[in-house]
Amino acid sequence: MSTMGKVLWVDLDTGRIEEEEIPHQIYEQLLSGAGLAAWVSFSAIPRDADPLGPENVIGFVSGLLSGTGAQMVGRWMVTGKSPLTGGWGEANGGGYFSPAIKRAGYDGIFIQGVSSQPVYLRVADGKAELVDATKLWGLDTVTTEQRIKEESEKGDVLVACIGPSGERLSLISGVVTDGARIAARSGMGAVMGSKRLKAVALSGRAKIETHDPEKVKELSRDFSQWVKEGEKGARWMTSGVTRILSRFMRVSPVGFGGSGDMIRSVLRNFGTIVTNVISAETGDSPVKNWKGTGHRDFPISTHSSKLEPARILAHQQKRYHCYSCPIGCGGILDLSGKTRYPLSETHKPEYETCSAFGSLILNNDLDAVFMINDMLNRAGMDTISAGSAVAFAMECAEQGILSLEETDGLDLSWGNVEAVVELLRKMIDREGVGDVLADGAARAAERIGRGSEKLAMHVGGQDLPMHDSRLDPGFAVAYSMEPTPARHTNYSYMYLELYALHEVFPGLPAVDMVYRKSSRLSTKQKEILLSAASKYMQVANGAGACLFAIQCGPRYPLVEYLNAATGWNRKPQDYLEIGERIQHLRQAFNVKHGKVPRRDFRLPSRAVGDPPMASGPLKGIKVPIGELEESFAKAMGWDEQGRPLPERLKALGLADVAEELSALGD
Repeated sequence: MSTMGKVLWVDLDTGRIEEEEIPHQIYEQLLSGAGLAAWVSFSAIPRDADPLGPENVIGFVSGLLSGTGAQMVGRWMVTGKSPLTGGWGEANGGGYFSPAIKRAGYDGIFIQGVSSQPVYLRVADGKAELVDATKLWGLDTVTTEQRIKEESEKGDVLVACIGPSGERLSLISGVVTDGARIAARSGMGAVMGSKRLKAVALSGRAKIETHDPEKVKELSRDFSQWVKEGEKGARWMTSGVTRILSRFMRVSPVGFGGSGDMIRSVLRNFGTIVTNVISAETGDSPVKNWKGTGHRDFPISTHSSKLEPARILAHQQKRYHCYSCPIGCGGILDLSGKTRYPLSETHKPEYETCSAFGSLILNNDLDAVFMINDMLNRAGMDTISAGSAVAFAMECAEQGILSLEETDGLDLSWGNVEAVVELLRKMIDREGVGDVLADGAARAAERIGRGSEKLAMHVGGQDLPMHDSRLDPGFAVAYSMEPTPARHTNYSYMYLELYALHEVFPGLPAVDMVYRKSSRLSTKQKEILLSAASKYMQVANGAGACLFAIQCGPRYPLVEYLNAATGWNRKPQDYLEIGERIQHLRQAFNVKHGKVPRRDFRLPSRAVGDPPMASGPLKGIKVPIGELEESFAKAMGWDEQGRPLPERLKALGLADVAEELSALGD
């Protein structure tokens, strides 16, 4: 039925490796992927477990649809207790690692304990073993992957590894596959580093069964054809017309040619960098550590235009596709002799990186963005959090909180990119001021003090991503109310337009595709849609589907894929309930570990417009965050603080979870 029916357990304390069969009903209730990981982790990780200690369990899980022939299901997740937030840790990655987990024979691999020396886990054709990784310790992610593949007798080995950042327990480090596809958030690279686990290397040819393979092929053929038909469209996205429209209206991409056209056309042509200029102009990209505005501090005439897609695509030698993806939003660049830095072949930077090291720090030097992207990918450090920490340090220097002596002599003036490159090297090496910043802005503020806390743009310890919650308050809810806070890959008001939930799940209210900019703070029926989007995202994460897949709206046949692969023949609302169950379990994990959303995951004042901006596209906006959080919690079946209600947990078949939380009290 498209799952392998078992997981692999590895104990690094004892070296014990064994398999565990997963009851069929667990898949029926929670799918695989994030749902399976939450089910395992809730029971396996004790309440007081140190995220960097032996009791934490790090999981590598694939999606239920990965390897079935379905399109855009190449996502895998690394999970555990986050050392960054102290709650549910989950990072989502692409590339080709997801089907490798299942072809190795498992739906997930769970690792506990701490090794006495560096090791990596090798699974080949059903045989699992721990291999000495002493010679790999200290190597970057690209070199590590190459060395492991050279050592392997199998030509198809897939590797997920950490770089020096994870080894040095940077709390903003991630897990890297394919040289640059990084499951970056929640600090899961530090969890691997704390266990002295350098990598997981997989190869195998286990057969992945599906209930109706012909139906899966038919669905994939139709979807792939639809994607290809849109390749030549939507180039208006980079035109001045869009910038003019965006100043007066909030125009949904689905309003131009039908739901999903932005994804199939724009991402296929440009990738996520398509919004580099537009986002800076419209107020989507945070500017100058969230206190600036694009037209004044990062104007198109001198700054944002220097990072426009055409300048980046001029170096692209081939498009990069994750597993089973017809879109291919990634890219491989050839920079040999084309920049002032020693770069050759490297991955195209994503929008988040371009913004974190563009508008956020007032840098318009594209060569430096290329270098920074390559540095952080090789180190295995999250570019979002690294950029946020740098912006924090720059504002601290501007306000006199950090002296020149405290920055190791680096002039951290806005836009001084040569100083930024050196600062990042120090962060990766945990040297001097870099050691202060290596765990993100929140921890840096704790170390520095002196009023710097108000300059750290984070929620619950995790740095905010590059979409301004004042422009789209849906992001504000996602940043503060999700089990993994400060994440842009869940939902927003714009995402609601792309998801077209009323077409996927009959009975939900429709979303206006074109509306006045002044009305975007309206909360009318938004809590219902945001709640549904939260659940839908968990269905996608349980299936291993890409965010961009479900942003194709009803064109992407997720429900049909799931039914064809499993033979369950369920209705859309049934899957929405599965997503709700996964979400409640993830939130219950947080409550078990002492993390309550509205108490522990609070948005910074700037992120909600307190005080409001005096000029620019965000002028005068103050997000009614309390009202939005309360209405969302009610729609989710949580109490006012965001804790799952016992009666709803029981209704979802999670009575044992309700009992455990009840026993813990407040």
